This record gives sequence, C-alpha cells and structure tokens, in this order.
Amino acid sequence: MSEAAAKPGFPAMSIEQAHALLTQPGTLLEVGEAEVRGVKLKVWKAAPPTLHDIFALSAMFSARDHLVFEDERATVGATRAAAAKLARQLIADGVKPGDRVAIIIRNLPEWPVAFWAGVLAGAIVTPLNAWWTGPELEYGLCDSGSSILIVDAERYERVREHLPNCPDIRKIYVSRLKEENADPAVVRLESVIGGTNEWAKLPPPAADDPPFPMRGPDDDVTIFYTSGTTGKPKGAIISHRNIISNMWNSAAAQARAFLRRGEAPPQPDPSLPQKAFLISVPFFHATGCFAVMIPALMSGNKLVMQRKFDADAALELIQRERITHFGGVPTIAWQIIEHPRVDEYDLSSIEGIAYGGAPAAPELVKRIKARFPKSTPSQGWGMTETSATAVSNVAEDYERKPSSTGVPAPTGEAKIVGENNKELPRGEVGELWYKGPIVVRGYWNKPEATAETFIDGWIKTGDLAKMDEEGFIYIVDRAKDMLIRGGENIYCVEVENVIYEHPAVMDAAVIGRPHKTLGEEPLAVVHLKPGMNASADELRHHVAQKLAAFKVPVDVIFWPTTLPRNANGKIVKKELKTQIEQPAF
Repeated sequence: MSEAAAKPGFPAMSIEQAHALLTQPGTLLEVGEAEVRGVKLKVWKAAPPTLHDIFALSAMFSARDHLVFEDERATVGATRAAAAKLARQLIADGVKPGDRVAIIIRNLPEWPVAFWAGVLAGAIVTPLNAWWTGPELEYGLCDSGSSILIVDAERYERVREHLPNCPDIRKIYVSRLKEENADPAVVRLESVIGGTNEWAKLPPPAADDPPFPMRGPDDDVTIFYTSGTTGKPKGAIISHRNIISNMWNSAAAQARAFLRRGEAPPQPDPSLPQKAFLISVPFFHATGCFAVMIPALMSGNKLVMQRKFDADAALELIQRERITHFGGVPTIAWQIIEHPRVDEYDLSSIEGIAYGGAPAAPELVKRIKARFPKSTPSQGWGMTETSATAVSNVAEDYERKPSSTGVPAPTGEAKIVGENNKELPRGEVGELWYKGPIVVRGYWNKPEATAETFIDGWIKTGDLAKMDEEGFIYIVDRAKDMLIRGGENIYCVEVENVIYEHPAVMDAAVIGRPHKTLGEEPLAVVHLKPGMNASADELRHHVAQKLAAFKVPVDVIFWPTTLPRNANGKIVKKELKTQIEQPAF
C-alpha cells in the first residue's frame, strides 16, 4: 500500500535525533538505566515513582470539573476526597498491601474513585470486564483471589449467584443499588462516600492525615485481564512503573512530533486551558485506564462519559462540553465524521483524535484532517501486557505513513523475530517482540504462560509485523488470524485495509472459511456506511485491482451493524464466525 508523500522539509530531523534531544540530562524526558527484576531497562528518570505521587500532583487542579456523566458532575477535588474516604474504609475493612480489590463497574463516575481508593490503600486493583457474563466474572474473582468487590447494581445482579463460589470475597460495595440488601456483607457504596454530586461535601485529603501505605515503583498495583479470544483470560500483573512509563511514552511521542516538524515542543503549563475527553473506551481496558483516566487526573482534565457510545449524543456532548479529544477505535471516528448532521454542530474545540486496537483505513487520517483541520490524528499499537500503547504514530508521521502504527518510545525497543528467535532484516515479516519499562512482569497464577511469553524482558507479542528502514512498525496480522490458502499465506489485515479504501465501507473483517482442497479461503464481512451501497462483486473487483487473485475474498457478507468487538476494540472473529454459522438476523 502506497504511503503519502512527505511535506516539503519534513522531517526536520530523524527519529534518533529527536529522541536524543528529548532525553537529554535535566529534562522532563531524561532517560536513565535501571535494573528491574534482574533485567536492565531504559527508564524515565524524572517520572514520579508511583501512582500515589500522581494522585498528589492532581491537588493543584482541585477546582476543575473532572468527571461528567449525564446530570452528575464531580471536580478533581471532589474525586480526590471520595477516593481518600473510600481508601480509609478499605483499610478499615482489613485490606493490606498486595490484597486484591476487584471492580466490576461500567463507565460511571465511581469507577475512577474505586480505582484510586484501591491504589491509595496499597491494594492490587483488579478491574474485571463489565461486559463479561456471570461465569466469566466468577472466574476473574476466583482467579485473582479478590477479597473486596466494588460493583454497580446491574453487574451485582449478574454476579450475585456466583459469589458463593468465590470464598475470598468478604465484603461487597454496590453502587446505585435501589433496594437495601439484607446481607451484612453487602454495603451501599453511597453509604460511605455519597452520590457523585455529594462528593464535594467530603473533607479533602489533609497533610496531617495518617499516611497511606508506601509502595515502590516496581510493586504490583493492578491486574488487568487480557481480552484474548481463546481460552481463559490471563491476568497481566502491572506495576506503578509500567503505567507511569506509558504516560511518559505518550508525552515523548507528542514532543517528538514537534521536533520532527522543526518546532520546539511546548513545556507543561498548568495554567493552560483544560482539556476535555469524550470517553468511548471502557475504563476496564488498559487504554481507558492508563492512557486516559490516570493522566486526566494528574493533569486536571475533564472526562465525559456516555452510558453507551451514541454518535448523536456524542456530537451534542462535543459541542456542550467543548471536547478537545475523542477516539478509541477507528469506527468511532468514522461515525462522527460520517454523521449526516455533523455540520450542524460546533466541533471547533477538537484538537486530537487517537485510536488503536483495530486496523484503521489509511483514508481515515485524510478525512480527519479535512473535517478537523487543527486536530492531531494519531494511532498506536499496544496490548494489555505493554500497559497500553507501546508504539505510536503521530501528526505528520501518521499522515506520511498511515499504514504504520509508529515507532517505540525512547525507553522502548522492538524487533522482528523469525524462526529460532533470530532477528530478521528490515522489511521482512515476523513476530513482533517488545522490551521496555511498560512490559508487565507476567501473568497472575500462570507461570507456564509467563515463561512462554516473556523472555529476558522481551514480550513475544504474537503479532506479525515488519519494520521499515526508519524503524516504523507495520502490523501485518495476528499470527493466529493468518490464512493459508493452497499453501499461500494471506495476511487478513492487508485485505481488510484494501476493503476499507472503498468509499462505502465503514467496518470490515476477513475470516477463513474451510475449503476441501485449499484448506481455507478468505471471506469478507462488511458493514456499509449509512446511505451507501456496494455489491459483493463490486467489493471483490475493488480488492482484485489491488491484490493478488488468491487474496480476493470468495464472498462478501453484508453485516447490518458494526462488527462485534472485544474490550480492546478488536473485532472478535471467533464470535463473527459463530454468528455467520448461526445467523440471528
């Protein structure tokens, strides 16, 4: 796939030169070296050591709005007060450093409060996927050995019959519970901290309060379960350093974009106008928590939540709340851009649109720049095991190389590995390995899976990728999603990217269909944009013009809605195949 021509004079310097300038001694992005669990890593020297320090930094923004959900609003100060109050209660409940405190809540204002409360108490906070079924939630609670559960009323009803199978749970806090519960182990969360609009009445954390348990940068702070599509989810054990390194990686990527265009990066300034984020990814996903929620508190930014993403409501919120950033997965950007009434709204506040977790059509970056000229589009690649984003592609680099997910941060290393774990030359396709302070130490209670996935600080990602001469990474496919048709490899993402180029396509996936002689053949599943039409023959012809004949889908199924996705925003092809075999429409 061809990349866009570079703008005149771009880049002003190489990636290596930009990183060298950014990481000089004495700067906020200075890089040093540390030994972490026996592995030497490049680390951010000026980064705060723990999330306790991040929480403390947010005090300067106490008067700012922070959490917005429908008619509920809480300032930074109110959020801090509620988190501190709940943390004291958890400690009174007997929570000790290292104990697991589970959260099962949809994107509601109490989710960040519950997370920060667990952090302050020294617990290992264990958010579970709010989309999971009762048996799946039971698995997460039992596997993690959580002793405290903080849950919303809807999910409490889903999990309550499974709680007798989770003997470690000794207390349950339920938010938005309409009726009192006779079980003494079940407590209304509001009886401790009040409702969202009441948090402002709570006393703020004071300097003479008893100190919360001290933690170190490499202590475990949270367990996030991977959104794997096969087998039981694995709990990635994430440290304070992992999360904070991810935040510094993001800052470095933005600063690099300025240097690459020949400009000096702006310095952090607390007096600048507040940023406002429309949250369309779940907090229980690494991106929602580590890349959005935690940095937002530190910087005093506003988080605007929806019960469920709805493009009409999103446009209203962007205008009303002066949203500066939105994104999540490419489909959300498409739904905003393609909305039939988008021109009726004032969207001039938009500064940034970021997405990942799913392949983005290279055309999308052009459409973003056309619709939001002052915005900075970006995409990235990462996984739960890399504490969210590991490589990122920002601004002009993304416009120039829209098929690439970008380059690692100055503290990260990436390599493409072939057979016998040998590093491959640039341009060849192999498995992507990544190393850096964002890589987690392993999986909870799964030593064999840990040993298989993590080697000397490197994570074997399972993604097939290639790297160009500048170091930009191109994700080719998940290894298990590669199709083999008559001995020929078909990388699904390559075919999907071509399908996405068709102007009528909003969502697309290529899956394998068994074939008696060829083994597999490619099948495309497509969701069209509102008001657009395309036939199967038209789309097949479109692909045939760009790719070899063996890569052309043998058939196209038109899907009535956006395709099913997991919490990472990745299309769940296993579910898609099941629905095709047993159609529900």
